[in-house]
Amino acid sequence: MQTEPTIVFRGMEPSPMLRQRIEQRIQHLQRLHPHVLGCQVSVEPHALHGRQGHRFHVRVELSVPGHVLVVNREPIEHQAHEDAFVAVRDAFDAMERRVEDLARVQRGDVKTHQPQAHGRVEHIDHAAGRGSIAASDGRSIYFHRNSVVGDRFEFLEAGSEVRFVEQAGEEGPQASTVVPLGRHHPSP
Repeated sequence: MQTEPTIVFRGMEPSPMLRQRIEQRIQHLQRLHPHVLGCQVSVEPHALHGRQGHRFHVRVELSVPGHVLVVNREPIEHQAHEDAFVAVRDAFDAMERRVEDLARVQRGDVKTHQPQAHGRVEHIDHAAGRGSIAASDGRSIYFHRNSVVGDRFEFLEAGSEVRFVEQAGEEGPQASTVVPLGRHHPSP
């Protein structure tokens, strides 16, 4: 970490045990992301209206290259936050999830779904169990009866609008999945 972590107790006496627990959680964050630049933590009690006791507000701000991640745990959100250790735990658990998500994105581990293409059935041969789709880019894409989702091949006709997933076939592009669209062909 480039700067020392900042831990602030507002409106309460600093707790050495709570400070130690926060420092342990900060060290864990540093293991999750190799380039933590800085971390600021504040713990503050809020009086409950009409009741004795406090609920704790915890804010964790973590700086990594190109990002500042912030987690606020408001006292009204969780009754369990009447215990400062529980409030700190919940705030750091949330920050760990955010750091893990950011690290996955930065590593490129996040799945991206290939968008399905659109087109219209240009030719269909029900007896032979095949047809072709006029893709929106002008190409002709072959498909087979088994590619049509939900056993709806028999309901397709020339002009039916479809979504499809394309793959390379032996004789050119073909649709591995065909989803009929429109009123007569509900989406799965």
